[in-house]
Parts: sequence; C-alpha cells; structure tokens
Amino acid sequence: MRVLLQRVARAEVRVPGVDDVPMVTGRIGRGYLLLAGFTHTDSEAQLAWMADKVIGLRLFADADDKMNLALADVGGSILVVSQFTLYGDAQKGRRPSFMDSAHPQQAEPLYERFIALLREKDITVETGKFGAMMHVDLVNDGPVTLWLER
Repeated sequence: MRVLLQRVARAEVRVPGVDDVPMVTGRIGRGYLLLAGFTHTDSEAQLAWMADKVIGLRLFADADDKMNLALADVGGSILVVSQFTLYGDAQKGRRPSFMDSAHPQQAEPLYERFIALLREKDITVETGKFGAMMHVDLVNDGPVTLWLER
C-alpha cells in the first residue's frame, strides 16, 4: 500500500455528474489529502498500519511552531482519493506499466476498508469515487507532503 499524504488548508474532489455537470463527492477544510494506491499483496494488516500511521502523525504546528500536533488535536479531516497510478513503473519506455497496481476488483474493497478504518478513529473522512475520472483541487499547507508505504 502506498499513500501520498499532503497537508492541506482545504481540498475538494469532483466527478462528472448528470449531463457532465461536476459533482462534489468530498470536501474538507484543514487536514490531509490522501492519494491511496493498492497492490496485489495488500492485506488487513497493511491497511490497519497505514490508518494508525496517518492518524498518529504529528504534522501540525504547536504554540512553539513545531510539528507536534496530530489531526485530532487541530480538528482536522481527511479526504481519501484512490490513485492506482502510485504503482506506475516508468523506468522503461515512454508509457508507464501498472502491473503492480491491484486490479479494481481487489483494490476497491481495500480502498473501502481503509476508509472504514480511518473513520473508526473518530475523524471526519470524505472520499472521491473509486474508479472515476476525478478533478482534485487543493491548497497545500506548508507545503507538507509525505510518501508512506507499507
């Protein structure tokens, strides 16, 4: 499992709706935008580890301007967007290979379970739409961006 975490001031994801009019599927204020990708060998253990890691990270400034506060400490939220391209391999040729990405039939339940594990932590979690073409708007805070892998 791979997650690209971005600390944001706000973020929003839209998908085409009726008559291709964009529809917001998730919107947050202060918090984390998580681009989440899954591979063939991912399990419940990886999902649980990642959910705990994300929730426990201290990436917000305290009164001394040190990264010492977690998401819950600042009343933050999470926006999770599925991102199979995190497993893209562009080492050869001009077009990336996605052989390491889990197939949608396997990845979607992993994505849904990851979201459920995050929600169990009493954090507001918004989402994109699995498998859809999405437009993601965000305002980076910092910027702070971390690559997490398990």
